[in-house]
Amino acid sequence: MILNDCHLPLTISRLPWSARLFVKLLEKLTVGSLTLVDPRGSIVRLGQVTEPPHAELRIHDWRAAGLILRQGDVGFAESLRRGWIDCPDMRALFTLALRNEQLSAAVNGHWWALLIKRLTHWVVRDNSRRGSRRNILSHYDLGNDFYRLWLDPSMTYSAAIFDGNASLDLQAAQDAKYDRILDQLEAQPGQTVLEVGCGWGGFAERAARRGLNVVGITLSDAQLEWGTRRMAQAGLSERVDLRLQDYRDVTGQFDHIVSIEMFEAVGLLHWPGYFQMLARALKPGGRIVVQSIDIADDCFDAYRHGTDFIQQYIFPGGMLPSPTRFQSECEHAKLQCLAVKSIGIDYAETLKHWAQRFEDNISAIREQGFDDAFLRLWRMYLAYCEAGFREARTDAKQWTLCAAG
Repeated sequence: MILNDCHLPLTISRLPWSARLFVKLLEKLTVGSLTLVDPRGSIVRLGQVTEPPHAELRIHDWRAAGLILRQGDVGFAESLRRGWIDCPDMRALFTLALRNEQLSAAVNGHWWALLIKRLTHWVVRDNSRRGSRRNILSHYDLGNDFYRLWLDPSMTYSAAIFDGNASLDLQAAQDAKYDRILDQLEAQPGQTVLEVGCGWGGFAERAARRGLNVVGITLSDAQLEWGTRRMAQAGLSERVDLRLQDYRDVTGQFDHIVSIEMFEAVGLLHWPGYFQMLARALKPGGRIVVQSIDIADDCFDAYRHGTDFIQQYIFPGGMLPSPTRFQSECEHAKLQCLAVKSIGIDYAETLKHWAQRFEDNISAIREQGFDDAFLRLWRMYLAYCEAGFREARTDAKQWTLCAAG
């Protein structure tokens, strides 16, 4: 159903061909509705206007239509970056898209139009030793001051655990996540834990305060500087050893191992080596907890052969596993799964907190030199991820592992 409630009718026949195709695609909405505002100010409602979700998309330049049709969410992001489109509630827009399967062409784009971007992701952004450091620096070295503005005071950049308590303070929910990991390890005071991808030191500090010794590795200079200073200020330097080190260069064995949302940056070709490192570095009787985002099994093949907005603009070199593929890699490395906890809805809540803090501090972020194009992309990133978790297209899990018997 199309409802036009503006004095300027949207005359489809007079639109550029790509705009006509774009509107025709949107007419196929069967769940929810979309308010489309064209460059002249015409307003058209498409879909089922009495049924949620409802979203609005403002077109400032019809060139966006062709870019979105050719490159899907990558084209949407590029159109947003250029100011060709705008959206007052991107989470609602992505929710609408995810609930309408017939819009998959607009989400995935055409293979031929994305070919160069896919090759760039697979080859140029491969997570070799040199490539991993370059990819990590492109994201995390945006600056400690940038992340400090919208992360919680513990500087934790991974899913918290609310366990259904949406009123829980974000930092308390992050502490709950760390405590659950430590409980799953059954770690005892005096034992040593290797953290693969230590971030700004949130887990290391929590573990050290429980009497554990921690060796944390990162490829980010900015994170290492922050974490080292943090441990000194907390009086925990004797218990925490943070290093600028690639996971492939880990030597020795540890009582337990933790890796919190670092696996997504390993890259598919390097997954076997990552799990082999975990198995090699774990002492007999020890445990491993890996927290990782994943993508549904039935979406994995299409995802791994393509490229998406996050890989192109936010996390170069990133690659999510499917649950089945993750477990298969564990088995090949002779690691046994003891327990799995799904925390996808917790991630959605975490992203909701981050997005609000991002908006609350938008002026301070601008003062750091980040322009409107950057801000639009990061708003999209936070909304895109939250919608994906709420609609169960992506999930996050804590995997508790040990050496296979």
